Amino acid sequence: MVVPPWYELPPPGYGGLEQVCAALVDALVERGHEVTLFGAGASTGTSARFVPTEAELQAHRLGQALPELAHLARVNRLISPEVFDLVHDHTTTGPLVAPLRPVPTVATVHGRPKGELGDILREVDPSVGLVAISAAQRRLHPELRWAATVHHGIRWDGLPHKSTPGTGPVLWLARFSADKGPDLAIRSCRAAGLPLVLAGKLDDPLEKRYFAEVVEPMLGPDVRVVRNPDRETCLELLLAARSMVLPIRWEEPFGMVMLEAMATGTPVVALDRGAVPELIRSGVTGVVCRDPAELPDALRQAAVLDPGDCVTHVRTRFSAERMAEGYEALYRDFAVSAAPEPVRAGLAPATARH
Repeated sequence: MVVPPWYELPPPGYGGLEQVCAALVDALVERGHEVTLFGAGASTGTSARFVPTEAELQAHRLGQALPELAHLARVNRLISPEVFDLVHDHTTTGPLVAPLRPVPTVATVHGRPKGELGDILREVDPSVGLVAISAAQRRLHPELRWAATVHHGIRWDGLPHKSTPGTGPVLWLARFSADKGPDLAIRSCRAAGLPLVLAGKLDDPLEKRYFAEVVEPMLGPDVRVVRNPDRETCLELLLAARSMVLPIRWEEPFGMVMLEAMATGTPVVALDRGAVPELIRSGVTGVVCRDPAELPDALRQAAVLDPGDCVTHVRTRFSAERMAEGYEALYRDFAVSAAPEPVRAGLAPATARH
């Protein structure tokens, strides 16, 4: 399992990719697989064997090309067919260098496969299995050689949930960006007469500029701001919230925060963009709105939804175990297709690749 060198697994705060990868690693180990995790830093909170390629996490260089490329070059030197059957890559440029490895690679695409990322993915060798995280993501670039679609999942170990609707403020939980619509969250909650907590990542220069220019002038006594909350604080806010509002303005490929909210029994009110309709059962686990003008009424409707329905929905459709099962089928297929003919003959039939 190859992850970017920016954050540890699982992340202490913001880090959806890292949270997903940590859940997947532990689920695979529980299912009997031997998993080696290549990352950066001193340790991992997962049950995998950890091999760091860099002693220090590279979060301060997030977005730069060289840290990830150097990380991948070191990983490739350590990959041996005598030790590994398959590589699962979660980095941005990893799919491009995957053909240099002596074992097959599947690569999960975590971002929006358009623009520069789309250009990278278009040049990926056909031997690399690209994995989409939602049908909405695949629709953004259907010409890519997608091998499968596997929804993210979350772990349930020690995760509390409420049995009655929350009575606290509406919660917005994301990074401070126009794409995530914190300004729409303020307007919709104000129109509905409901208090709001804006909790999110606020350390990048662009995030700070957006907050200062757009969000801060809109603040009032009905809005509380929580900057860079850790995981424990996020959980406390989710359990107290009457609902979550996520008025996104972009085609978000997934949205782990929606799963986290519903897993604690908190319904989600969101705009119909990206993977939102794949994750929310509108009228049961939240409300999906086509227009921002619908948000105030939707927030009132969400207050009466059953928290138990939210929890059951995520447990049934978006567990870490279900995610691991989806990847297992793909792993088996790629390991068999890449094996020499004498080895293939002794293996059970695998699901055909798309």
